[in-house]
Amino acid sequence: MNLGKQEAWYVLFVSSNQEEKVKKILEKEAFDECKFIVPTRELRERKDGKWHTVKRKLFPGYLLIKGIINIEIYYKLKKTPGIIKLLTSEDEILTVDEGELTVLKILLDRHDNNVGISTLYKENDSIKIIAGPLMGLEGQIIKVDSRKGRAKVSLSFMKEERIVELGIELVDKI
Repeated sequence: MNLGKQEAWYVLFVSSNQEEKVKKILEKEAFDECKFIVPTRELRERKDGKWHTVKRKLFPGYLLIKGIINIEIYYKLKKTPGIIKLLTSEDEILTVDEGELTVLKILLDRHDNNVGISTLYKENDSIKIIAGPLMGLEGQIIKVDSRKGRAKVSLSFMKEERIVELGIELVDKI
């Protein structure tokens, strides 16, 4: 197994709905040299006739880790309950691609790793984003569902295209 020699972003595949629990275990296990992130997104959901803002996982079942994965950390990770595997190819640990990181850094709030709600309006057939994390990413929006307050966005994650729903607020043109 080819291990990392410099700091990079890696991806852990974890048990479903255990992302936060695994993150807390890893932070307690003295992984001081690593940073762990469970990216989330805000969505508006209707319950009992009222709209509420809720947080959901951006990539369910995945935990991002930033650090240097040496042999000691690799085996500590393998022993951690809830972790299914560290994403690897045949002979090396996979890192998150720089292009994917750029988009993730734009989307994720620096404080709580949450993708907030973007404000946008439609003009003819084009979408104009006036505030929020989707600014500058108009080309990645596939579909807007104004009734649910969501946009389907195409993101590249671990060299795969994934469609994720992000929260939006649709307004009339200012």
